[in-house]
Amino acid sequence: MTGTHPRRKAIVVGAGIAGLAAALRLHRAGWRAVVIERAPARRSSGYMLNLIGRGYDAVEALGLVPELSKRDLGSFQSILVRADGSVKFTVPAAIVEAAHGARAMSVFRGDLETVLWEAVADTAEFRFGTTVTNVSQEGNGVTATLSDGSVERADLLIGADGLHSSVRRLVFGEESQFLVDLRHMVGAFPLSRVPRGLAEGSGTTFIGPHRTAAVINLGPGRSSAFFTYQSADTGADLERGAVAALGEAFSDLGGGVPDALDQLRADPGGAYFDSVSQIQADRWSSGRVVLLGDAAWCVTLFAGYGAGLALSGADKLGEALERHGDDLAAALADWESGLRPEIRKRQALARRGIAQFAPPTKFHVWMGDMAMRAIALPGVRQMVQRSIKNAR
Repeated sequence: MTGTHPRRKAIVVGAGIAGLAAALRLHRAGWRAVVIERAPARRSSGYMLNLIGRGYDAVEALGLVPELSKRDLGSFQSILVRADGSVKFTVPAAIVEAAHGARAMSVFRGDLETVLWEAVADTAEFRFGTTVTNVSQEGNGVTATLSDGSVERADLLIGADGLHSSVRRLVFGEESQFLVDLRHMVGAFPLSRVPRGLAEGSGTTFIGPHRTAAVINLGPGRSSAFFTYQSADTGADLERGAVAALGEAFSDLGGGVPDALDQLRADPGGAYFDSVSQIQADRWSSGRVVLLGDAAWCVTLFAGYGAGLALSGADKLGEALERHGDDLAAALADWESGLRPEIRKRQALARRGIAQFAPPTKFHVWMGDMAMRAIALPGVRQMVQRSIKNAR
């Protein structure tokens, strides 16, 4: 059954990628959205992310490709380095491009959010600096009490408020029931100036036992850094913060790392720093409340598909609502059953991928080096292309 409902209303909690995509897709399905965001204003920074496979399909379905293409960071030459910054070997940009294929783009998270914002700003109501303090449901609606004392009533409430979702806590239970700590930390941030000693159009990556550090120079306003490491106590590292924790874990490295850490110390506000954790929940909806993106299934940065899954999840949710019309329960069940296999696969790949980002031993580092060197060989390159295509 297909139908549109101009008067139907959704409360979307979270103005990140998942929330903005949901507001946009629901508008196209005939709904109106009120977006609740904890932050006092829209955020515009963030780390680099790749949109391939389902992620690219979703931005295409949402009509975002033309604007995102203007912000595409492209591919770059990847240089594997030793701890002192000296070069081990180089993987040319052309090999990365060939592996990803034509339907791929790399953008800053903030640029993706900006494009989503520009697409939805005039069609949704936004309430910044506000949180949801209580959720109650009746047979024909859901009510959210907000931190400013106001009350919103709607047909559907979407919790798109990230890994540490308040909607999930209020409706489904405490975070400890769902969060699986993978005992690693990740830090990622844009660089305010190009990193010293690194040619434009290239990135250096150090991979050692239990940690990785990558610094990318794509020119002014387009450069970034990424760090991950094994943590004995993720809670304690979170308390210490990005500057202290990353500084201690990577202070011995050379190359572009010291400059990147200096920039982090000068401006820590734009950094993403969190434990590497997955959300594993038996259900993503309860009545008229549904979780979306990291709030429902966080696959972690190790999976590499978080933004793409958030976009795809929002697009598929809109499709299910259109397809099932008045039967909200059927729409949510259909949507979840369609996504579950992909999420299980991505979470499993992320757990296996820990050894790639934080190898357990020097031998694993050596094996990884040999695999990356082999990518330059034509036959191996074709195998990698097929592997990436099948993984999508």
